[in-house]
Amino acid sequence: MLRRIIALMIKEIIAIVADPKSRIVLIGPPIIQLLVFGYAATFDLEHVTYAVYNEDRGRASRDLLARLEASPNFHRIACVQSDREVRPLIDGRKVMAVVHIGPLFTENLLRGRPASLQVVVDGRNSNTAMIVLNYVRSIVTGFNRAWSEARGDAPAPADLRIRFWFNPNLDSRWFIVPGLVALLTLVVSLLLTALSVAREREAGTFDQMLATPLRPVEILIGKALPGFVIGMAEATFILLMAIFWFHVPFRGAILPLYLGLFMFLLSAVGAGLMISSLSVTQQQALLGTFLFLVPAIILSGFSTPIANMPPAVQYLTYLNPLRYFLIIVRSVFLEAASFDLLLNLYWPMAVIGVAALMTAGWLFRRRLY
Repeated sequence: MLRRIIALMIKEIIAIVADPKSRIVLIGPPIIQLLVFGYAATFDLEHVTYAVYNEDRGRASRDLLARLEASPNFHRIACVQSDREVRPLIDGRKVMAVVHIGPLFTENLLRGRPASLQVVVDGRNSNTAMIVLNYVRSIVTGFNRAWSEARGDAPAPADLRIRFWFNPNLDSRWFIVPGLVALLTLVVSLLLTALSVAREREAGTFDQMLATPLRPVEILIGKALPGFVIGMAEATFILLMAIFWFHVPFRGAILPLYLGLFMFLLSAVGAGLMISSLSVTQQQALLGTFLFLVPAIILSGFSTPIANMPPAVQYLTYLNPLRYFLIIVRSVFLEAASFDLLLNLYWPMAVIGVAALMTAGWLFRRRLY
């Protein structure tokens, strides 16, 4: 039995490698998506264009604007002289923000009175606007602290200083790139497994396979193992790219990560075989893969926090294996999570994988007879 399964697995891998379309699916899209997501998908703003409307000629306003100029994220492109010039800059998307300093800014600070600062931000993209405001707030907070220390004023009653443990620089690439290990592995393993049986049916070789001594369960296992092998290889390649190309720190151990990868591939391959068992043509298999992938990615927490979803949708995410493996890969990368901390994430993927494989086997036998 083992020899027949290995022979079928080798035959399946050779068929995938020999097919030009399968080679493109296996090599091209994962590399392109890794580079695109790794460089383009980011929550950081590295080029905030702004204009200055300064009605104050005192030292305080110059010090504050010098801090903005010194920030690598801010790039001043204009200085305005009246309120009428602010709106065209924002409406024309020439700047993301306009910093307005009133005429009494320095005088109020010297007299110990509150000094107001107006920041007009383009709010068409709410996420970008909030990031810009947080950047400005950080610079203004540093200015206030330096001003108070220079004048010998009493410090604030409470000084809040935030320390980020696992991502001290708040580099969003550290959060996104480890997630690509899970996302791209799911895409490749699910797609190749979903096309396996459908390709045999479409090519007319499925009936020939049934004439061999292989039993249905052996055919199912032989179709599943290439997905495991290729998925492991794909995940290892993306893992190495994340560490050595994108320089994301890997603080954990290999074994907890690969145990989670094994459970995750169990679920992905099971889902792919379910799709393949129901599909007669490769076009149907591709459509089924698309219908599975889109909800799986949206409900995984890859880009949108699960806690922000409606309660009913949050319960639905428990059926999504990508949800669990995303937490595992990010925790191992950044938090050095161990087996005991990840145990409650391993067993749900194992349950989903076993259920998916059993359902795929039942569908396979039902379509067979």
